[in-house]
Amino acid sequence: MIFEQLEVAPLGVNCTVLGCQQTKLGVVVDPGGDADRIIALVERLGLKISFILNTHGHFDHVGANRQLVERYAAPLLIHAADADLLQRVAEVAQRYGIRGGQNSPAADQFLTDGQELNFGSCSIKVLHTPGHTPGGCCFYLEAEKRIITGDTLFADSIGRTDLPGGSHQQLLASIRSKLFTLPDDVTAYPGHGEATTIGYEKQNNPYF
Repeated sequence: MIFEQLEVAPLGVNCTVLGCQQTKLGVVVDPGGDADRIIALVERLGLKISFILNTHGHFDHVGANRQLVERYAAPLLIHAADADLLQRVAEVAQRYGIRGGQNSPAADQFLTDGQELNFGSCSIKVLHTPGHTPGGCCFYLEAEKRIITGDTLFADSIGRTDLPGGSHQQLLASIRSKLFTLPDDVTAYPGHGEATTIGYEKQNNPYF
């Protein structure tokens, strides 16, 4: 599988571009901004985008949704519990001093827990992990022993839960039941910062 990341937007979101080596079908996860850089990476890799996925609806993870949807005419997927956040991108970004943001198009489909998304010979399993937001999801690439955790789990930390819709207890429960049950050697790729492993976080994350 093709697996590339680039840090985008003022808050340093890890946008992930995935691709099937054989068919060149691809996926963009969390296009938070800097659409031109994301598009340049997709074009360099020679991918045809099958899906645009959001781990959750916060403005810093969805800021380039509109440009990517318009460019590739690919369906946009997010969990239904975060769908309303897509229409508040510009408003919330402005509160953080970031002007010029665009609201996202509405989702074409809603992610569900346990759902399998296929692109070429590759597969993503959706894990609904509410707590940071009600609709937060992680994307498990089982064959690759990789998981994209968005703002659910970070290296030595967890997502903040003091924003509207957040729940500390729910986030801890999501991580314990959905992420810490995965093999220890699965590499976790958070929405911000460095990668880690499930085994390391189970043993060392101070929130557990």
